[in-house]
Amino acid sequence: MARAGNPAVSVVVPARNATATIPALFAALDAQTFGEPWEVVVVDDSSTDATPDIAERWGARVVRLSSQSGPARARNAGLAAARAPVVAFTDADCEPSPEWLTELAAVLRDADLATGPVLPTPGVPRGPFDRTLYRTSESPLYETANLAVRSEMADRVGGFEPFAPREDRMHTGLKPSVEEGHFGEDVVFAWRARRLGARIAFADRALVHHAVFPRGPRGFIAERWRLRFFPTLVREIPELRSELHLSLFLARHTALFDLAIVAVAASLAAGRRWPLLATLPYLHHRLGWRGAWRRSVARRNAAFVAADAVGFAGLVTGSIAARRVLL
Repeated sequence: MARAGNPAVSVVVPARNATATIPALFAALDAQTFGEPWEVVVVDDSSTDATPDIAERWGARVVRLSSQSGPARARNAGLAAARAPVVAFTDADCEPSPEWLTELAAVLRDADLATGPVLPTPGVPRGPFDRTLYRTSESPLYETANLAVRSEMADRVGGFEPFAPREDRMHTGLKPSVEEGHFGEDVVFAWRARRLGARIAFADRALVHHAVFPRGPRGFIAERWRLRFFPTLVREIPELRSELHLSLFLARHTALFDLAIVAVAASLAAGRRWPLLATLPYLHHRLGWRGAWRRSVARRNAAFVAADAVGFAGLVTGSIAARRVLL
Protein backbone atom coordinates (compact mmCIF):
# COMPACT_ATOMS: atom_id res chain seq x y z
CA MET A 1 0.00 0.00 0.00
CA ALA A 2 1.35 3.41 -0.98
CA ARG A 3 0.92 5.70 2.01
CA ALA A 4 1.31 9.43 1.40
CA GLY A 5 0.22 12.82 2.63
CA ASN A 6 -2.02 13.42 -0.39
CA PRO A 7 -3.82 10.15 -1.16
CA ALA A 8 -5.83 9.74 -4.35
CA VAL A 9 -8.32 7.40 -2.66
CA SER A 10 -9.39 6.91 0.95
CA VAL A 11 -10.72 3.46 1.84
CA VAL A 12 -13.21 3.70 4.72
CA VAL A 13 -14.02 0.59 6.73
CA PRO A 14 -16.49 0.62 9.65
CA ALA A 15 -15.63 -2.16 12.07
CA ARG A 16 -16.86 -3.61 15.33
CA ASN A 17 -15.52 -6.79 16.95
CA ALA A 18 -14.10 -7.93 13.62
CA THR A 19 -10.99 -9.85 14.69
CA ALA A 20 -12.25 -12.98 12.89
CA THR A 21 -12.48 -11.30 9.49
CA ILE A 22 -10.46 -8.08 9.35
CA PRO A 23 -7.06 -9.80 8.85
CA ALA A 24 -8.37 -11.21 5.56
CA LEU A 25 -9.50 -7.71 4.57
CA PHE A 26 -6.02 -6.33 5.20
CA ALA A 27 -4.43 -9.18 3.25
CA ALA A 28 -6.68 -8.28 0.32
CA LEU A 29 -5.78 -4.59 0.64
CA ASP A 30 -2.08 -5.49 0.68
CA ALA A 31 -2.61 -7.14 -2.73
CA GLN A 32 -4.12 -4.04 -4.39
CA THR A 33 -2.59 -3.08 -7.74
CA PHE A 34 -3.56 0.60 -7.51
CA GLY A 35 -0.48 2.60 -8.41
CA GLU A 36 -1.32 5.96 -6.82
CA PRO A 37 -1.05 6.88 -3.12
CA TRP A 38 -4.02 5.79 -1.03
CA GLU A 39 -4.98 5.40 2.60
CA VAL A 40 -7.19 3.26 4.80
CA VAL A 41 -9.39 4.70 7.55
CA VAL A 42 -10.85 2.12 9.93
CA VAL A 43 -13.63 3.48 12.12
CA ASP A 44 -13.81 1.35 15.23
CA ASP A 45 -17.39 1.33 16.50
CA SER A 46 -16.50 0.82 20.15
CA SER A 47 -15.16 -2.72 19.75
CA THR A 48 -14.66 -4.87 22.83
CA ASP A 49 -11.98 -6.98 21.14
CA ALA A 50 -8.64 -6.25 19.48
CA THR A 51 -10.06 -4.91 16.20
CA PRO A 52 -8.59 -1.37 16.49
CA ASP A 53 -5.22 -2.70 17.61
CA ILE A 54 -5.01 -5.04 14.61
CA ALA A 55 -5.91 -2.14 12.30
CA GLU A 56 -3.25 0.14 13.82
CA ARG A 57 -0.57 -2.55 13.60
CA TRP A 58 -1.40 -3.01 9.93
CA GLY A 59 -0.99 0.71 9.31
CA ALA A 60 -4.54 2.00 8.98
CA ARG A 61 -5.59 5.31 10.48
CA VAL A 62 -8.05 4.35 13.20
CA VAL A 63 -10.91 6.55 14.32
CA ARG A 64 -12.29 5.30 17.63
CA LEU A 65 -15.93 5.98 18.53
CA SER A 66 -16.53 6.25 22.27
CA SER A 67 -19.87 4.43 22.13
CA GLN A 68 -21.50 2.04 19.70
CA SER A 69 -23.09 4.17 17.00
CA GLY A 70 -23.83 1.86 14.07
CA PRO A 71 -22.37 1.70 10.55
CA ALA A 72 -24.03 4.90 9.28
CA ARG A 73 -22.40 7.14 11.86
CA ALA A 74 -19.18 5.16 11.58
CA ARG A 75 -19.07 5.82 7.85
CA ASN A 76 -19.74 9.50 8.49
CA ALA A 77 -16.78 9.57 10.87
CA GLY A 78 -14.73 7.92 8.13
CA LEU A 79 -15.85 10.52 5.60
CA ALA A 80 -14.84 13.28 7.99
CA ALA A 81 -11.38 11.74 8.44
CA ALA A 82 -10.79 10.88 4.77
CA ARG A 83 -8.28 13.10 2.96
CA ALA A 84 -8.73 11.96 -0.64
CA PRO A 85 -11.05 13.29 -3.38
CA VAL A 86 -12.45 9.76 -3.77
CA VAL A 87 -13.73 7.58 -0.92
CA ALA A 88 -14.18 3.83 -1.36
CA PHE A 89 -16.25 1.91 1.15
CA THR A 90 -16.06 -1.74 2.05
CA ASP A 91 -16.70 -3.73 5.22
CA ALA A 92 -14.57 -5.56 7.74
CA ASP A 93 -15.98 -8.91 6.56
CA CYS A 94 -15.03 -8.34 2.92
CA GLU A 95 -12.03 -9.11 0.70
CA PRO A 96 -11.62 -6.81 -2.33
CA SER A 97 -9.99 -8.29 -5.40
CA PRO A 98 -6.51 -6.96 -6.32
CA GLU A 99 -7.94 -4.73 -9.07
CA TRP A 100 -10.67 -3.26 -6.85
CA LEU A 101 -9.27 0.23 -6.30
CA THR A 102 -7.82 0.45 -9.80
CA GLU A 103 -11.19 -0.32 -11.38
CA LEU A 104 -13.20 1.96 -9.08
CA ALA A 105 -10.83 4.86 -9.62
CA ALA A 106 -10.98 4.37 -13.40
CA VAL A 107 -14.77 4.37 -13.43
CA LEU A 108 -14.97 7.44 -11.20
CA ARG A 109 -13.08 9.52 -13.75
CA ASP A 110 -16.44 9.88 -15.50
CA ALA A 111 -18.85 9.24 -12.60
CA ASP A 112 -19.66 10.55 -9.15
CA LEU A 113 -20.70 7.29 -7.49
CA ALA A 114 -19.91 3.71 -8.40
CA THR A 115 -20.66 0.24 -7.12
CA GLY A 116 -19.25 -3.13 -8.07
CA PRO A 117 -20.08 -6.83 -7.83
CA VAL A 118 -20.09 -8.66 -4.50
CA LEU A 119 -19.81 -12.44 -4.35
CA PRO A 120 -19.39 -14.93 -1.49
CA THR A 121 -15.83 -15.84 -0.56
CA PRO A 122 -14.80 -18.57 -3.02
CA GLY A 123 -14.13 -22.04 -1.76
CA VAL A 124 -16.29 -21.63 1.35
CA PRO A 125 -19.21 -24.09 1.50
CA ARG A 126 -22.62 -22.37 1.71
CA GLY A 127 -25.70 -23.79 3.34
CA PRO A 128 -29.21 -22.67 2.40
CA PHE A 129 -29.51 -20.43 5.47
CA ASP A 130 -26.02 -18.95 5.65
CA ARG A 131 -25.58 -15.19 5.51
CA THR A 132 -23.53 -13.53 2.77
CA LEU A 133 -24.02 -11.07 -0.10
CA TYR A 134 -24.45 -11.78 -3.80
CA ARG A 135 -24.61 -9.00 -6.40
CA THR A 136 -23.49 -9.35 -10.01
CA SER A 137 -25.08 -6.23 -11.51
CA GLU A 138 -26.09 -2.74 -10.44
CA SER A 139 -28.55 -2.86 -7.57
CA PRO A 140 -30.99 -0.09 -6.56
CA LEU A 141 -29.89 -0.78 -2.97
CA TYR A 142 -26.28 0.38 -3.51
CA GLU A 143 -24.67 -1.73 -0.78
CA THR A 144 -21.61 -0.14 0.84
CA ALA A 145 -19.76 -3.45 0.84
CA ASN A 146 -18.55 -2.16 -2.52
CA LEU A 147 -19.23 1.51 -3.15
CA ALA A 148 -17.09 4.52 -4.06
CA VAL A 149 -18.03 8.18 -4.23
CA ARG A 150 -16.40 11.50 -4.92
CA SER A 151 -15.86 13.35 -1.66
CA GLU A 152 -17.51 16.46 -3.05
CA MET A 153 -20.67 14.50 -3.82
CA ALA A 154 -20.66 12.88 -0.37
CA ASP A 155 -20.49 16.34 1.19
CA ARG A 156 -23.41 17.54 -0.92
CA VAL A 157 -25.49 14.53 0.11
CA GLY A 158 -24.70 15.16 3.76
CA GLY A 159 -23.38 11.72 4.61
CA PHE A 160 -25.28 8.66 5.79
CA GLU A 161 -28.47 8.93 7.80
CA PRO A 162 -29.51 5.98 10.02
CA PHE A 163 -33.17 6.78 9.45
CA ALA A 164 -34.78 3.35 9.79
CA PRO A 165 -34.46 2.85 13.57
CA ARG A 166 -35.82 6.31 14.27
CA GLU A 167 -38.85 5.79 12.05
CA ASP A 168 -39.46 2.33 13.49
CA ARG A 169 -39.58 3.69 17.03
CA MET A 170 -41.72 6.62 15.96
CA HIS A 171 -44.46 4.57 14.37
CA THR A 172 -44.44 1.23 16.16
CA GLY A 173 -42.91 1.80 19.57
CA LEU A 174 -40.30 -0.87 18.85
CA LYS A 175 -36.74 -0.28 19.96
CA PRO A 176 -34.35 -2.17 17.70
CA SER A 177 -30.73 -2.48 18.74
CA VAL A 178 -28.00 -0.56 16.95
CA GLU A 179 -27.00 -3.72 15.09
CA GLU A 180 -30.57 -4.48 14.03
CA GLY A 181 -31.42 -0.97 12.98
CA HIS A 182 -28.66 -0.12 10.52
CA PHE A 183 -30.93 -0.58 7.56
CA GLY A 184 -31.11 1.48 4.40
CA GLU A 185 -28.56 4.21 5.07
CA ASP A 186 -26.58 3.27 1.95
CA VAL A 187 -29.74 3.22 -0.17
CA VAL A 188 -30.79 6.69 0.97
CA PHE A 189 -27.27 8.02 0.48
CA ALA A 190 -27.05 6.83 -3.14
CA TRP A 191 -30.54 7.92 -4.13
CA ARG A 192 -30.02 11.37 -2.64
CA ALA A 193 -26.88 11.58 -4.74
CA ARG A 194 -28.95 10.61 -7.79
CA ARG A 195 -31.42 13.39 -6.98
CA LEU A 196 -28.51 15.83 -6.98
CA GLY A 197 -27.58 14.73 -10.49
CA ALA A 198 -24.81 12.30 -9.59
CA ARG A 199 -23.48 10.23 -12.46
CA ILE A 200 -23.85 6.58 -11.44
CA ALA A 201 -21.70 3.75 -12.76
CA PHE A 202 -21.18 0.05 -12.20
CA ALA A 203 -17.57 -1.15 -12.14
CA ASP A 204 -18.08 -4.75 -13.19
CA ARG A 205 -14.42 -5.71 -12.62
CA ALA A 206 -14.15 -4.12 -9.15
CA LEU A 207 -15.04 -7.36 -7.39
CA VAL A 208 -15.41 -7.73 -3.62
CA HIS A 209 -15.83 -11.06 -1.84
CA HIS A 210 -18.08 -11.17 1.20
CA ALA A 211 -17.56 -13.61 4.06
CA VAL A 212 -19.99 -16.50 4.51
CA PHE A 213 -21.42 -16.70 8.02
CA PRO A 214 -22.97 -20.02 9.06
CA ARG A 215 -26.55 -19.69 10.16
CA GLY A 216 -29.35 -22.07 10.99
CA PRO A 217 -33.01 -21.85 10.02
CA ARG A 218 -33.94 -19.85 13.14
CA GLY A 219 -31.57 -17.02 12.30
CA PHE A 220 -32.64 -17.13 8.66
CA ILE A 221 -36.30 -16.82 9.60
CA ALA A 222 -35.71 -14.14 12.23
CA GLU A 223 -33.85 -11.89 9.80
CA ARG A 224 -36.95 -11.58 7.63
CA TRP A 225 -38.56 -9.46 10.34
CA ARG A 226 -36.20 -6.71 9.19
CA LEU A 227 -38.32 -6.40 6.06
CA ARG A 228 -40.57 -4.14 8.14
CA PHE A 229 -38.07 -1.35 7.38
CA PHE A 230 -38.63 -1.50 3.62
CA PRO A 231 -41.92 0.48 3.52
CA THR A 232 -40.20 3.30 5.41
CA LEU A 233 -37.39 3.11 2.87
CA VAL A 234 -39.89 3.46 0.03
CA ARG A 235 -41.49 6.40 1.80
CA GLU A 236 -38.08 8.05 2.04
CA ILE A 237 -37.11 7.14 -1.54
CA PRO A 238 -40.32 6.92 -3.65
CA GLU A 239 -38.17 6.35 -6.74
CA LEU A 240 -37.60 2.80 -5.49
CA ARG A 241 -41.14 1.94 -6.57
CA SER A 242 -39.97 1.75 -10.17
CA GLU A 243 -37.42 -0.90 -9.16
CA LEU A 244 -39.92 -3.15 -7.37
CA HIS A 245 -42.01 -5.99 -8.74
CA LEU A 246 -45.13 -4.40 -10.24
CA SER A 247 -44.29 -1.32 -8.10
CA LEU A 248 -46.17 -2.87 -5.18
CA PHE A 249 -44.26 -5.99 -4.18
CA LEU A 250 -40.77 -6.22 -2.75
CA ALA A 251 -39.92 -9.10 -5.08
CA ARG A 252 -41.61 -11.63 -7.33
CA HIS A 253 -41.54 -14.33 -4.65
CA THR A 254 -43.27 -12.04 -2.12
CA ALA A 255 -46.01 -11.40 -4.67
CA LEU A 256 -46.45 -15.15 -5.19
CA PHE A 257 -46.54 -15.72 -1.43
CA ASP A 258 -49.23 -13.03 -1.06
CA LEU A 259 -51.24 -14.73 -3.78
CA ALA A 260 -50.90 -18.03 -1.91
CA ILE A 261 -52.13 -16.38 1.32
CA VAL A 262 -55.17 -14.99 -0.49
CA ALA A 263 -55.82 -18.40 -2.03
CA VAL A 264 -55.75 -20.18 1.33
CA ALA A 265 -58.03 -17.54 2.87
CA ALA A 266 -60.47 -17.82 -0.04
CA SER A 267 -60.48 -21.61 0.23
CA LEU A 268 -61.28 -21.47 3.93
CA ALA A 269 -63.96 -18.82 3.46
CA ALA A 270 -65.67 -20.63 0.60
CA GLY A 271 -65.19 -24.14 1.96
CA ARG A 272 -63.84 -25.19 -1.41
CA ARG A 273 -60.48 -26.49 -2.56
CA TRP A 274 -60.22 -25.02 -6.03
CA PRO A 275 -58.87 -21.62 -4.84
CA LEU A 276 -55.81 -23.53 -3.61
CA LEU A 277 -54.70 -23.83 -7.22
CA ALA A 278 -53.47 -20.26 -6.85
CA THR A 279 -50.83 -21.50 -4.39
CA LEU A 280 -49.10 -23.53 -7.10
CA PRO A 281 -47.02 -20.66 -8.57
CA TYR A 282 -45.54 -19.96 -5.14
CA LEU A 283 -44.88 -23.61 -4.38
CA HIS A 284 -43.17 -24.10 -7.71
CA HIS A 285 -41.11 -20.90 -7.52
CA ARG A 286 -40.02 -21.21 -3.91
CA LEU A 287 -39.87 -24.95 -3.35
CA GLY A 288 -39.68 -26.60 -6.74
CA TRP A 289 -41.25 -29.95 -7.50
CA ARG A 290 -38.52 -32.55 -7.73
CA GLY A 291 -37.99 -34.11 -4.33
CA ALA A 292 -39.59 -31.17 -2.56
CA TRP A 293 -41.24 -33.34 0.06
CA ARG A 294 -38.38 -35.71 0.85
CA ARG A 295 -37.56 -35.61 4.55
CA SER A 296 -34.08 -34.25 3.81
CA VAL A 297 -35.59 -31.33 1.89
CA ALA A 298 -38.89 -30.81 3.68
CA ARG A 299 -37.33 -29.14 6.74
CA ARG A 300 -35.45 -26.70 4.54
CA ASN A 301 -38.59 -25.88 2.58
CA ALA A 302 -40.58 -25.46 5.78
CA ALA A 303 -38.00 -22.89 6.90
CA PHE A 304 -38.35 -21.05 3.59
CA VAL A 305 -42.14 -20.88 3.99
CA ALA A 306 -41.81 -19.75 7.61
CA ALA A 307 -39.32 -17.06 6.57
CA ASP A 308 -41.70 -15.80 3.90
CA ALA A 309 -44.51 -15.71 6.46
CA VAL A 310 -42.37 -13.64 8.83
CA GLY A 311 -41.38 -11.39 5.95
CA PHE A 312 -45.04 -10.93 5.01
CA ALA A 313 -45.87 -9.98 8.60
CA GLY A 314 -42.94 -7.57 8.64
CA LEU A 315 -43.98 -5.90 5.41
CA VAL A 316 -47.58 -5.53 6.59
CA THR A 317 -46.41 -4.10 9.92
CA GLY A 318 -44.02 -1.73 8.18
CA SER A 319 -46.65 -0.67 5.64
CA ILE A 320 -49.01 0.33 8.43
CA ALA A 321 -46.25 2.17 10.29
CA ALA A 322 -44.95 4.05 7.26
CA ARG A 323 -48.36 4.52 5.63
CA ARG A 324 -46.92 3.11 2.43
CA VAL A 325 -48.15 -0.18 1.01
CA LEU A 326 -45.39 -2.63 0.19
CA LEU A 327 -46.03 -6.38 0.17
